[in-house]
Amino acid sequence: SGEWTTGVFAAIWAKYNNRNNAFNTWIIADGPVDAIWIEDLNTVLDDNRILTLANGDRIPMTDNVKIMFEVETLVNASPATVSRAGIIYVSETDLDWTPVLEAWVRKRPDAAHQTFLRSLIDKWIGASTPVDPGKCFDFLQRNTSEVMKEGRVGRISSFSQLFQGLTEGPDSSFIGTNSKALERIFVYCLCWSVGSLLEAEDRMKFDIWLRERDDGKIMPKVDVGETIYEYFVNGTSGKWEKWKPP
Repeated sequence: SGEWTTGVFAAIWAKYNNRNNAFNTWIIADGPVDAIWIEDLNTVLDDNRILTLANGDRIPMTDNVKIMFEVETLVNASPATVSRAGIIYVSETDLDWTPVLEAWVRKRPDAAHQTFLRSLIDKWIGASTPVDPGKCFDFLQRNTSEVMKEGRVGRISSFSQLFQGLTEGPDSSFIGTNSKALERIFVYCLCWSVGSLLEAEDRMKFDIWLRERDDGKIMPKVDVGETIYEYFVNGTSGKWEKWKPP
């Protein structure tokens, strides 16, 4: 129709770029830098500090607003965009997944539960250093190929959220004293977060690697050609069951 519709970013920009606001506002653009839309912000990033919209509106950036781009790569950013922004580079080896997971563990309400989680992390995932991403990630990087690339921190965040959802809900109170059930859920979440992007052949490799470290015999017993990915932990009994479509 050709009718102008205000977008999400333009609406946020107009709302918070107001000198009457008694507070400072940080606008965080968390996502990939796309050359199509980032070029429209060049006038915001230079000395003009004005957002120019396609309908002709010009919205200046006020002193009480800051904007930050949190991106994985600058491959698609032009030199014009990069030269207009201050760049802070944080290497994946400098701030790896260990601080993120440890911060999550410390938020768990029970001290004994925290200690048990740390033992599981050390057993199944390992610990990251500037030269070693941890035994689990090291195995996956050296022996498997993922269908798409995802950072280690993102996968660990997915793991912690999935584990928390399965163990701290109203229907999982019985798990609190069941260390075997907790470890089963831990491994289950590990497969569907850290190892979630593996193809069938690589899932078999990961299954074998996990069983080599299963000194407590908590992995499910599978038939020939199956892996742990065909099984789930029952939310009532805390035991493995084979997944079947409803």
